[in-house]
Amino acid sequence: MPVVIAKSYVEYRNDAYWVKETRICLDSVVYVFRSRLSPESIVQSFPLLTLEQVYGAIAFYLANQAEIDAYLTAEEAAFNAMPQPLQTADPALHNKLMAAKAARQQAEEWVNCIAKLPL
Repeated sequence: MPVVIAKSYVEYRNDAYWVKETRICLDSVVYVFRSRLSPESIVQSFPLLTLEQVYGAIAFYLANQAEIDAYLTAEEAAFNAMPQPLQTADPALHNKLMAAKAARQQAEEWVNCIAKLPL
């Protein structure tokens, strides 16, 4: 009987996590997974990924969830700390976009809250 060797689906390169041998970052897969997309839907959103790669990336995330969540939080904080040229160039548009972002986040929180309710 042949010996089966475990595959690795995620790699760390250039200070980020990536689906192995692709240009798709793990962040992208995790964000859509968190928004309750099925692995099959994720493949439709990222046609360069196979279903196997998506399941592998999700398994990696779930096995390392605390560390990856901390990594994503740090990445978001670093991004939010970057100077935003739009803030000075067009403050009204910047404020409108920030309000839309806050509304989206609140809607996601409601969806997550509702999803946890018993049927």
